[in-house]
Amino acid sequence: MEKEKKEHKHHGFHFSDVDVGTAADVEAVMKKYDRESNVRIWTGTPKLLIRLIMVAFSLYCIIDAVFLTTLPEIRLSVFMGMIIFLGFLTFPVKKGVEKPNHMPWYDIILLVLGSGAFFFYAANAMEAIRLSARIIREPIFMVAGIIGIIALAELCRRCVGLPILIVSAVLLIYTFCTGLDVLQVVRTLFYTTNGIFSAPVQVCVKFIVIFIIFGAFLERSGVADFFIRFANAAVGRFSGGPAKVAVVASALEGMASGSSVANTVGSGSITIPMMKRMGYKPEFAAAVEAAASTGGQIMPPIMGAAAFLMAEFTGEPYGTIAVRAILPAILYFTGIFIAVHLEAKKLGMKGIPRDELPKAKDLVKEIYLLIPLIVLIYLVGSNTFTMAYSATIAIIAAIIVGALNRKERLTFSRFLDALENGARSSITVVVACGIAGVIAGCITVTGLASKLLGAIVALSAGHVIVALFLTMICCIILGMGVPTTANYCIMAATCAPILMDPSLGVSKMAAHFFVFYFGIVADITPPVALAAYAGAAIAKSNPMKTGLTATKLAIAAFIVPYVFAFSPQMLFIDVSGPIEIVQICISALCGLFGVAAALNGFFIRKIPTLLRLILFVGGLCMIIPGTITDIAGLVMIALIALYQHMMEKRERNTAITA
Repeated sequence: MEKEKKEHKHHGFHFSDVDVGTAADVEAVMKKYDRESNVRIWTGTPKLLIRLIMVAFSLYCIIDAVFLTTLPEIRLSVFMGMIIFLGFLTFPVKKGVEKPNHMPWYDIILLVLGSGAFFFYAANAMEAIRLSARIIREPIFMVAGIIGIIALAELCRRCVGLPILIVSAVLLIYTFCTGLDVLQVVRTLFYTTNGIFSAPVQVCVKFIVIFIIFGAFLERSGVADFFIRFANAAVGRFSGGPAKVAVVASALEGMASGSSVANTVGSGSITIPMMKRMGYKPEFAAAVEAAASTGGQIMPPIMGAAAFLMAEFTGEPYGTIAVRAILPAILYFTGIFIAVHLEAKKLGMKGIPRDELPKAKDLVKEIYLLIPLIVLIYLVGSNTFTMAYSATIAIIAAIIVGALNRKERLTFSRFLDALENGARSSITVVVACGIAGVIAGCITVTGLASKLLGAIVALSAGHVIVALFLTMICCIILGMGVPTTANYCIMAATCAPILMDPSLGVSKMAAHFFVFYFGIVADITPPVALAAYAGAAIAKSNPMKTGLTATKLAIAAFIVPYVFAFSPQMLFIDVSGPIEIVQICISALCGLFGVAAALNGFFIRKIPTLLRLILFVGGLCMIIPGTITDIAGLVMIALIALYQHMMEKRERNTAITA
């Protein structure tokens, strides 16, 4: 059946050949690849009641993080009890359950018993502290602990997915196989800060949920629309414009969104049809959007809120973290941008006509939309207030900016929407962090960390590159389908300590950046490349080919972490001065151009296989910091560029003569 088509206008430019059912397609894609979109349908009074509960939860989290000084055991258990309560209200037992205002009896039991277990702990926190290790002799405490762990695991299956749950289950089985008593394990995981209530959940309570709420308000202030129009004004007119718009817009949007899948579907519903219309293959169009959206999570200064988390885990100032992230992020997006440019040149593409692009003077008038981000970055970077307090002030700034935005004014209803969506988005992150705590608890109680380190060192036979590769595989597996903030919490608690062991010689900052990068790229790395598959669904392309293409486009994310693990100068660590920094930046960018051209197979003209290999090696040499490697790489790239230029000139002269 022939597709219905109609003319659209969006973000200052026109595009046609887009399906009328795009909105419905986007919703279907979100439900398929983003578990957070598979929610119960509530209507009427139940919907209003749940909305008010969500709003109340968001307000409670802000007040708790900024003002309350409750006993940690009470504070954390009450928080998790509310998350379990909201989680079972929100997520059905399986996908496709769309009966309105329906909650089966078993879900009601799970909701009551699961949240009740955590609330029981909160009500009896003082008694639990008094009993300490003797708590295993109290049956009611043990039953509550078991129920709480089971409820958390089931909610994780519903809203996060199976990969992280399988890992935690394997570790639990291993824990029991080491001879540890079940009751001791329950006590460790439920009644100490070495399990569910370990560092990942603690940072959620302290400030992560507030950052998520801030993101919800930021979205409703109209900044996402501003980012897309800014990207169009900046690069839309150049060759292959729509793809370059996708790269820039997704970098800016993904920076604050914290979800590569949601970002891929949100902006991809606009950019992917545009790229296809311009002549890009469906797999390439979907891969560009997926790779750029995923890369948004590593984009400073926000990094999907992971920058603030990294400051908490490493003890480094936030401003230092943001600066160290600059060059790797630039290399990542430069690599994608170059690949897009070379593909456009190879296909002979044009840009978007200037008269269809937003005007710079109009964008300048809306620059005030960035005020909440600037406020947040300034307050956190200057250490003026705590992170939670800074995020609260930024939320107030977002509310004011939203109220001033005439195009997308923040009405009272949208204000409530932001609080509601902030609460709903928090569920997945907190649940994943809770399971991360279970994983960390099992590793701690069994002494598996030292055993795992010993195994990795033994397997690597003293070669750090092998240890890094094995850690990379662990990160990609653990990062499958997990939101950015929870993803980094898991990596920081499980994988980073391995690399920080003195026997491997990787610096603390390099270790944390290494595991963060590979946890994030799990979303575009087959076989479980959710962002790539979501983009493929919109582009109607082959999912596996899209995933492989996205991996190729994001090649910098697979190379750069190894480079800064060996040479932390790329993170501006132990650099001798400004001259060395400039050298590292210029050589790395030139090297990345060589790598991107080699993978694309096109420079000035099509590149033969042997020359592609030489170009790739030359690019790698320039990416690795060091004068000798820079010179060697520059010579290889320059010779191939000269050869390509001469061949192109010869062909042109031959054509003229003929």
